[in-house]
Amino acid sequence: ALGEGASTRNGGAVSGGVNVGKGFSGKTSEVDASRTASMLSDAYDAFALVERLIEEERIDCFWQKRGRFQGAWTPAHFAYQQSRLASLNESAQSGAYMVPRDRQRDEIASDYYYGGMVVERSGSIHPALYYKGLLDACRRRGIAVCADAAVVSMERSGAGWRVSTSRGVTDAGEVVIATNGYTGALTPRLRRRVVPIASHIIATEELPDDLARSLVPNGRTLSDTKRVLCYYRMSPDGKRMVFGGRARFTQADPLHCARVLYTYMTKRFPQLAGVRITHGWTGNTAFTLDALPHMGEDEGLHYALGCNGSGIAMMTYLGYQTARKIARAANYACAFDNADFPDHALYNGNPWFLPLVGSYYRLRDRLDRMLA
Repeated sequence: ALGEGASTRNGGAVSGGVNVGKGFSGKTSEVDASRTASMLSDAYDAFALVERLIEEERIDCFWQKRGRFQGAWTPAHFAYQQSRLASLNESAQSGAYMVPRDRQRDEIASDYYYGGMVVERSGSIHPALYYKGLLDACRRRGIAVCADAAVVSMERSGAGWRVSTSRGVTDAGEVVIATNGYTGALTPRLRRRVVPIASHIIATEELPDDLARSLVPNGRTLSDTKRVLCYYRMSPDGKRMVFGGRARFTQADPLHCARVLYTYMTKRFPQLAGVRITHGWTGNTAFTLDALPHMGEDEGLHYALGCNGSGIAMMTYLGYQTARKIARAANYACAFDNADFPDHALYNGNPWFLPLVGSYYRLRDRLDRMLA
């Protein structure tokens, strides 16, 4: 179905580069300084592209450019955030600055973190309405969009492709694989390069006005530096807390995941103890083994994959750059268009190791906090 999955069910945070290179371990991949600067510059462009599309296509999606606060799980994490400030501000023009613990309540009504980092060039969106706006823009231009048409096979046909679907056969000059956290067996080489990670989200009932206004004084999106991270914000109308995180690294019972997230939420906000949860949902995100988004070509197929939790900005941008590349309209090489898209001999697309990884990261988080 159109929009099914994390494209419309994500947390709605739009990053201007703060997550580039950060994998599901919470660590940043080691990339040479010049390429890092190029990727952060492109991440700046990705954020601008989202903003431009919303304006030009008049997409009503509760776009709010209020910045992000990223809480430091430990003092060491605070120091690491501080070490990234210069590159974020120089290359991504992030408007980032540090908030020490004694000023933390300026950003969040909680003492849970050891201070943190504010990134001014960050925003939030209603992802389903953004998706609808892009879909409407396609329809206004007469572009055919087909749902419930699973691709069964693809084979070369002259200079293009013959694509067989559950609803018939079509010919295409170019094919783009943009399946991200739902990449399947049809493209086994690409499936081996992305790891589907489940993310789970809950929403509270409508809160009393004074409580709702007090939780996030500046209306920012929030996240943290834990390996098993959480991300959260107030709903666009400011009445509910929308709280997401890795209750489990794989799909699991929604009621169980809601209970886990409720515990995470009330640890950060004890004042929400007893508040009812009215909604819970989930979707897959796609992580890569080098923690970087990727676009490029593999055996004649274009791909845009592996946004590592920054899908709104990065999938918009990688799709745009892939289209420019196909149309031969690109005047420079996108920093994420790189032939080096790593895989691993022990991984074939089945993330059998995720429960083990999740348990290990939770243990590391606990140990880090105890030592802090």
